[in-house]
Amino acid sequence: MAEIELYDVIKILHITAVISWLAGLLYLPRIFVYHTQVAVGSETDKIFQVMERKLLRYIMNPAMILVFIFGFYLSSKIGFEFVWLHIKLTLVAILTFYHHLLGRWRKSFEKGQNKHSQKFYRIINEVPILLIIGIVALVILKPF
Repeated sequence: MAEIELYDVIKILHITAVISWLAGLLYLPRIFVYHTQVAVGSETDKIFQVMERKLLRYIMNPAMILVFIFGFYLSSKIGFEFVWLHIKLTLVAILTFYHHLLGRWRKSFEKGQNKHSQKFYRIINEVPILLIIGIVALVILKPF
């Protein structure tokens, strides 16, 4: 049996963290869709707020941080001179910005000041899929 290299273990952890982060990035806007349909201050509103806060704080934020830590390790091992890697990191930066937007929108629900419709959240929910397609394509194909 081949010896397991640290690089491979880190890659496994990185992919697992990416999956966890992406799950949250897809699920939180879906919760927002349903949250827009309830009265501010209602019991259901409070339940959605707890769900959103826990998803962001206990799953999405830690997963994102682990993605960065493991990703930096992997990138440092292959080197930063590849164009495809710079494009990938740019897409990850956009995904991070999207993550922070979700956090801001979560706070607007918490304050009872959501300004977006359920249609908006349905559409915005497609952003991470488009970005992850680009990221995965760059990692697999390494076109540049």
